Amino acid sequence: MTASCRIVGEALAPLRGQVVIATKFGFELGRTDKQQVLCMAIGILPICSSGWGAETGRETCLIRQAVKEKEQGMSKDDLSKSVIFPVGEKLDSDKFKGTVWLNMLTPFNSALPIGNVTFEPGCRNNWHKHAGGQILLVTGGRGYYQEWGKPARELGAGDVVEIPADVKHWHGAAKDSWFVHLAIEVHPEKGPATWLEPVADVEYNKLS
Repeated sequence: MTASCRIVGEALAPLRGQVVIATKFGFELGRTDKQQVLCMAIGILPICSSGWGAETGRETCLIRQAVKEKEQGMSKDDLSKSVIFPVGEKLDSDKFKGTVWLNMLTPFNSALPIGNVTFEPGCRNNWHKHAGGQILLVTGGRGYYQEWGKPARELGAGDVVEIPADVKHWHGAAKDSWFVHLAIEVHPEKGPATWLEPVADVEYNKLS
């Protein structure tokens, strides 16, 4: 278990009750896509807090299966209202190509800043790096994460990306899909992100 994982587990611990309740009753009552993603987004973290696995192990397997079955259809959905959390405010920034919305769930100056980020189709951020690292929890749509010098990784609901400190990377939506993730800043006391050049259109356009 990594230190980053433990930090995230502690930060999301207050949401544990929502996962258990939605898991126990959702399938019997007819779960919505939003509820499935909520359970998946937090249910993927049982390893982060002792005791979660025994209580939610079977339900987490069911959630994973349900989300996988719906993932293809969800990638085409209009997620302009986001998925789990409110979409937040439109972000006017030259660090993104395209339109993006940000809802800070915990403040920038907190011990663990967490933001809900919603990308319109084709939107992505510039290359950048984090002094303390970052964790992404994908809650909806389809997008990509790429580290400098490595192939892009396609992402969908339920995927987790643990970004090491000082690694140059970018992330954003696929050309034909909305994309939503939680961005968790690890060790924010080490300093803010360093923003670099935009992702070249010719490279981005190679992605399907």
